[in-house]
Amino acid sequence: MSKAFSSFPWKNGKIADLSDKFPSYLSAWDLGLQLDHADTHYIYCYEGSTILNWEGISFRLQTGMYACLPGVGSVVGGRGIVVSRKGYRGMFSIGGPAEHEGRLKYIDGCTDSLLISPVMLGDPCLNLLYFPPGIDQTAHTHPSDRIGIVMSGKGQCVAINDGVEESIPLEAGMIWVIHTDGVHKFQTPHGEHLRVLAYHPDSDYGPTHQFHPMLNRTIVDGISAKDLPAIQTK
Repeated sequence: MSKAFSSFPWKNGKIADLSDKFPSYLSAWDLGLQLDHADTHYIYCYEGSTILNWEGISFRLQTGMYACLPGVGSVVGGRGIVVSRKGYRGMFSIGGPAEHEGRLKYIDGCTDSLLISPVMLGDPCLNLLYFPPGIDQTAHTHPSDRIGIVMSGKGQCVAINDGVEESIPLEAGMIWVIHTDGVHKFQTPHGEHLRVLAYHPDSDYGPTHQFHPMLNRTIVDGISAKDLPAIQTK
C-alpha cells in the first residue's frame, strides 16, 4: 500500500470505507451482495451474468455492464464491484456493455467516457478510462478519491510519495483506490492497452436549475429562458 494508491483482494462484501469529504465505501461480490443502506450504489459487472434486483423488479447485467441503484437492492450471480455514496439519492439507470475506448479526449493520448453522468452539478459520476499502448502519463493528482477496477489489459500505476516513485503492476480484475491528492500516473507497455473503470464521488460538471438543456433551449421572443429569471420556476 502507498500513500497515493491502494489495491484490494477480491472478497464478498465491504472492502473499504473511504471517509473523505464525500463519504463513499467500496464493496465487491462473488456470488451475491445485499445493498441494504439508503445510499446510492454504482455497480459494475466484471464477469459473468448478474441479476440486479431493485424495488421488486429484476434486471440482467452481463459482463461489462453497469448500473446506478438508489436505495435497497441486491446483485446475485457473476462478480463485480459496487461503490456506494453515502447520503446521496441518485437516479436509477443501467448501461453498457462499456465500449472499448473513451469518446472524450483526455490527456497524453488517453480517452474517457462518462458512463453515468452527474444528475446535477457536483454529483458523483462513473467513467471509463482508456490508455492506448505505449502511454506514459503526466504525473497528476485528483481533489477527491478515485475508486475502481481494471476492466481489461495491463499496465502500471506509478505512485509518487515524497518524491519517491513506486510502480504498481495493473492487470484485469484489480480493485484499486487512488487517494485524494495522491500524485500518480499510468503507464502502458508497447503492444498492450489498459481499460479502467473509475468512480468519482463528486464533479465540477453537470446541469443546474439555472442551466440545463430544457431551460436553455426554451426561447421567448428570441431570448433563452435561462436569461429570463422572471419566468424561471422558483
